[in-house]
Amino acid sequence: MRPRLVLFGDSITEQSFATGGWGAALADHFARQADVVLRGFDGYNTRWALKVLDRAMEGAAAGGADPAALTVFFGANDANLPDRSQGHQHVPLAEYQDNLRAICAHFKNMWPSAAIILITPPPIYEPARIRHKYGDNDPSRQPERTNEAAGTYAQACIAVAKELDYPVIDIWTQMQKFPDWQTSALCDGLHFTPFGNKILFDEVLKTLGSIGFSQQSLRSDLPLYHQIDPKDPLKAFEI
Repeated sequence: MRPRLVLFGDSITEQSFATGGWGAALADHFARQADVVLRGFDGYNTRWALKVLDRAMEGAAAGGADPAALTVFFGANDANLPDRSQGHQHVPLAEYQDNLRAICAHFKNMWPSAAIILITPPPIYEPARIRHKYGDNDPSRQPERTNEAAGTYAQACIAVAKELDYPVIDIWTQMQKFPDWQTSALCDGLHFTPFGNKILFDEVLKTLGSIGFSQQSLRSDLPLYHQIDPKDPLKAFEI
């Protein structure tokens, strides 16, 4: 049975199988070696995710076997400012951390052998959020989220990961290392361009490798084409 990698998160995870997406890139990278299972939920915060864990994960594990690893990628919506247009998505910082702990505890109880990787919320480019929300650049407009708030939630996510001794990808920091990240990595000030997806894909691949999940460590499913003897093709399929 192929090992499974489960991706759990908000819209950035839900969109990860779109063209150029980081989830699709993972599925391609591990073709014939592992199955990538998508569980992304547009607009969700950790409070809502915690309420739907069992339903969200129906069918995520094949044959009762634990997934090899899963990513938990929430915080972008939790970090919405409570007094702005998307305030209903806001989750206070302390509750965000408690919810992350509870989500991880649930997964560890459900799948004891699965490696859990936390991913921080990404950076925010506020002018693009204003254009996306209002369709103009009116300086009197206020974005529903800010990069400062996203950074605070990113640090809170990192703190929980360190506390639980889980790997963590600080995409908030990593993405901002690139020139013109505001427009090269983000398409609307929040969601990822193909380049932004590539940044996260590389970070996820590196983190998976650090826990022993890599092309080199995984077996390919069934004989490879070059292993099939043209003079006796069926011999390759004998058990």
